[in-house]
Amino acid sequence: MKKIFILSAVLSAFSLQAQFTVTVQAPADFKNQDAILYTLNGSKDIIFTKEQSKNNTWTFKYPSHYMGMMKMYFPDTNNTFNFISENKDVMIKLDTQNNKIKDVIYQDEANNLMSKQQEGSQKKELILPALTQIKEYYKDNTDFGKALKTEITRLSGGVNEISSAEHPFINFYNTNYSKFLSNDPSKKVSNDEIINFIDKSNDMLESSSLLRPILVAYLNSGGNANVPGSVDKLLDKLKVETPRGQTVLSELIDIFDVYEMTEFKNKYLDLAKNLKCTINDRLASTLKSNANVQIGAAFPNYKFQSPVNTTAKSIYDVKADKKVIVFWSSTCSHCESELPKLLEKYNDLKAKNVQVIGLSLDVDKDSYTKRIAAFPWINDSELRGWNSTYSETYNIHATPTYFILDANNKIINKPDHVGNVLEYFKLK
Repeated sequence: MKKIFILSAVLSAFSLQAQFTVTVQAPADFKNQDAILYTLNGSKDIIFTKEQSKNNTWTFKYPSHYMGMMKMYFPDTNNTFNFISENKDVMIKLDTQNNKIKDVIYQDEANNLMSKQQEGSQKKELILPALTQIKEYYKDNTDFGKALKTEITRLSGGVNEISSAEHPFINFYNTNYSKFLSNDPSKKVSNDEIINFIDKSNDMLESSSLLRPILVAYLNSGGNANVPGSVDKLLDKLKVETPRGQTVLSELIDIFDVYEMTEFKNKYLDLAKNLKCTINDRLASTLKSNANVQIGAAFPNYKFQSPVNTTAKSIYDVKADKKVIVFWSSTCSHCESELPKLLEKYNDLKAKNVQVIGLSLDVDKDSYTKRIAAFPWINDSELRGWNSTYSETYNIHATPTYFILDANNKIINKPDHVGNVLEYFKLK
């Protein structure tokens, strides 16, 4: 019994050590009840839990070890901000105005340091080149010239090295961002170095937000003619039966989807479908969202939130011989050019008993409301942008995205552009 007690005590101590708390405080006029805490897996935000406000303070107790990026999302007002965890308590205060976040004040050491470093890096990348050009027009002996010189010198300095012992995640992020994602041609790394890094890195790779951009850099370095060779070499090293291999495979499928590299997407999606081993959550979600929108699949039903131009409660309640589903946004330039063409032929579509359903990934209610005033078809939106449920359920990576459904809500066509929609119905 004594040995069991000692072991139990050790495990309890470890559990207490691993647990940390995220506390967010907001002014009294910030009208939000719920806040959702996310962790990160590759490029995918993972919901941890939702908490309600107590005196405009949200407290999340994280029960296990976690080092990496986190996100806080307020669904009532669609506010969001990012921060990091180094497995220590996180303290954040929000400065808000009219229910919008104006500033995020990081009060714990790790986030304060990371914020200052990020701000310095952005200034170096965006402002330093402009200051260098402006300096040519001012003499060094003028007050403004001296100030310019001082600021240029400050921004030109390197980022202070952060101890891996004191701040392991910040050190991991800074070191590997500088090595693999720097625009400095003198820091060019080989494909073998990238493969070795992805293979040997600890779990902070998945939680760092670096995985996808490093994979894109890896694919670009091999050239378009050698994409399958580069991917196969990477996956052979990682082994797709492993959690890391499956996460990378999932990211690659999504990358090919985003860049409309359909041949490669289908090749590696088939590889994922045919795996005989246990599938991790990351790859399972990619497989599910792709299966949801395959030709011949039943389009997942969606319960409308605040629909316009219909009394139907859901997509399935809309009765028609065919349905055109379009995912769009009022801030999307391609939507701005394509949807008026759909509008021109709307009466012709109605005459064929075709219903159009627009699901918007807008955030701003006023912008959305003004835009749909011109659209006589069914419109709805969660007003949560890319935090909408649409993104994952329907595998949406860009707007506009179109689907054509039959009377039984099966997907019969996935047009690339509005012209393909009109051509399908012989209206072009």
